[in-house]
Amino acid sequence: MKKIMLGLALSAIVLTTTPISALEKSTDHNIAIDIDNHVITEHKANINGQKFSYKAQTGTQPVWDENGKAIATLHYTYYTRSKVDDVSRRPLLISFNGGPGSASVWMHIAYTGPRVLKIDEEGYPVQPYGVSDNPYSVLDVADIVFVNPVNTGYSRVLPDDNGKLPSKEEQKATFFGVNADIKYLASWLNTFINRHNRALSPKFLIGESYGTTRVSGLAHELQNAQWMYLNGVVLVSPTEIGIERQGPVEAANRLPYFAATAWYHKALSEDLQQKPLLSFLEDVELFTLNKYLPALAKGAFISDQEKREVANQVANYAGLSLEYVLQNNLDISTTSFWKELLRERGFTVGRLDSRYLGIDKRDSGDRPDYWPELTSWLHSFTPAINYYLREELNYKTDVKYNMFGNVHPWDRSNNQTGEQLRLAMAQNPYLNVMVQAGYFDGATNYFDAKYTLWQLDPSGKMRNRLSFKGYESGHMMYLRRPDLEKSNNDLRDFILNALPGNRSAKY
Repeated sequence: MKKIMLGLALSAIVLTTTPISALEKSTDHNIAIDIDNHVITEHKANINGQKFSYKAQTGTQPVWDENGKAIATLHYTYYTRSKVDDVSRRPLLISFNGGPGSASVWMHIAYTGPRVLKIDEEGYPVQPYGVSDNPYSVLDVADIVFVNPVNTGYSRVLPDDNGKLPSKEEQKATFFGVNADIKYLASWLNTFINRHNRALSPKFLIGESYGTTRVSGLAHELQNAQWMYLNGVVLVSPTEIGIERQGPVEAANRLPYFAATAWYHKALSEDLQQKPLLSFLEDVELFTLNKYLPALAKGAFISDQEKREVANQVANYAGLSLEYVLQNNLDISTTSFWKELLRERGFTVGRLDSRYLGIDKRDSGDRPDYWPELTSWLHSFTPAINYYLREELNYKTDVKYNMFGNVHPWDRSNNQTGEQLRLAMAQNPYLNVMVQAGYFDGATNYFDAKYTLWQLDPSGKMRNRLSFKGYESGHMMYLRRPDLEKSNNDLRDFILNALPGNRSAKY
């Protein structure tokens, strides 16, 4: 039986929590893991010009094995708009981050959630750290649940009755791999949907980085193993999702990202620098497909004249010297680019967001000492999520919040998630896919994202259900304030346009 707790958590009122009997602990002095509990708080928002109330439920829900025994527990935060007459018409957005091994913190308190990180307009941390209202959240049109897979956030593997954890191999087989991850999360989501009476609601998956691999596979697994059909899948800064890019394609696809980064840092010739970014990138993309890729494919048998002509254009677009491009046989690695572009200025550029600058011990070398953007983000995200969950959402635990959890070695074998997403779309005429990518992301670059979208359905028969949106920022494009607004508006439009109304699911 649930007990009622009344108490203020800033502007929030705690409504319910589950009994202490749901705690798993081996002794009174060990840290307790809440296997199956939650706390609900009430809040107010002003989003997209609308003022409304909403509830935040944060807690844990078990993962069960085939015998019905709890083998792990997943931490989640679930936001629902209050006073909704018909929840069957209310979309539900299910959100995952990536890694693998990353918590859901990034999109939770920086992108779609009702509260966002306190940062400056370009996304750099400011003190004192904390959160503020997000006037662009999609909570006005969709409820949102942020899920932390095993060993991320407060989610954990559970010990057996003797207090012993499964072996690393057993954990890997059950949780830590492309297909294991998809299987147990699909089962967990089925329980969550039924517990919260969302079976009739339109459903959308959104994943960032490795989370795009996760949600691509989940779209198929949910439809074919849980009989849960979706309306949309959103891929934010996507990985290859099993659609491989190797050899000349992998090398050529880097150039548009190099060009965008060089443009941002004003490392181009005056005539190129004066072009608007998107106009400039159109030229670079055409050169990449029509000239650069064929040149790389010719390898050692390219003529000296063609090699020099192509190298000169690559150098111009990427902000590098002709000599440097020739020394690398036209194939510039990302690590060397991050070190080389601003070497004469004494800086490196970031990996996940190349707007960020780093300072190395030595200007020589072929790779940066560290990733300046990631250290910048960890400055502000870590204290903010711990404060927010404890003080505003009233979720109290001594379990450590894992920004990055131990999920390695991750089994990457048999990654068919791109094909699984294609098949899920073919099976489900309602299913739409949108890709969102930042032009300054060097980890999962935007032209790779376009390539993945192009190759997702080679038949072209579902082309009208595929869309791409780009942003003048990096991997987490929403950190830049103008792109926080733009990306949420794009997501809002995608959700609303993917609702079929009374249209039948048929071709």
